[in-house]
Amino acid sequence: MSADLPEVCDYEGSPYQTAFWGEGQRTYEDQVERVALRRLLPAAGQRVLEIGAGFGRLTGELGGFREVVLLDYSRSMLQEARARLGSAVRYRYVAANVYELPFAPGAFDGATMIRVIHHMADAPAALRQVRAVLTGGATFVLEFANKRNIKAVARYLLRRQAWNPFTQEPVAFVPLNYDFHPEYMRTALREGGFSIRRQLTVSHFRLEPIKRVVPTNLLVRLDSLAQLTGDWWQYTPSVFVGATAEGAPSPLSRSLFKCPACGALEVEETKEAVACPACGRRYPIRDGVYDFKEPDLS
Repeated sequence: MSADLPEVCDYEGSPYQTAFWGEGQRTYEDQVERVALRRLLPAAGQRVLEIGAGFGRLTGELGGFREVVLLDYSRSMLQEARARLGSAVRYRYVAANVYELPFAPGAFDGATMIRVIHHMADAPAALRQVRAVLTGGATFVLEFANKRNIKAVARYLLRRQAWNPFTQEPVAFVPLNYDFHPEYMRTALREGGFSIRRQLTVSHFRLEPIKRVVPTNLLVRLDSLAQLTGDWWQYTPSVFVGATAEGAPSPLSRSLFKCPACGALEVEETKEAVACPACGRRYPIRDGVYDFKEPDLS
């Protein structure tokens, strides 16, 4: 990773799949996020980039696309995804930095970023990278952690919280974990080259006392209805945005990859690596994962 890039939250070796999602405590969150994602994705597409794919929790929702590229900074997460999804040709597993994406301009007509941008110290820079690899008219589904959620507002009004949920600057509640004001995120998307189509408020009932008492399937149905109010107000802990990449639609780039270090578009792919003749870097393919994090120098 280049020294001047923002710090990245690395889940390498993390038990995220089992510790965070595997014990059933977040079944409600998982299901309502799937509802929102289905509402915002197109019925069909050519190639989609799943940014922060992790172990492939939501990859099954991308079935309308012919090709799916799973991107994560963690190699171990991608290996877990590959174990779940297999090595079918429609899947590619790519370890890379979102601040330095290794893809050609216009390589995708769709992208998702779910439970990821809250780890971005420079969210606008990450969004600009995403826009650069999309064709005009491409769909981008973004989820962000909402600074102006009801619990934060209540704590602030009761003077149990120092930071103001109504101001637009991001707040870091722990290192590399940020909550964003909805207007801040809308501005970042517009300045990054996106137009906003739709907003969905998600996880209205993310309170443990409610989740313990009310059946999950009922909570999901209620949340599904409440999501439809997202264009009017945003006070939930999670907000999904359906955005469109500005610009005239065009065919996908013939090339998928570029060199993330020097930006060269002419790269050579073999079964062992992606090589850049321009700068001599060689990005190995290890156990089915394209590794753009640590190139070999020839």
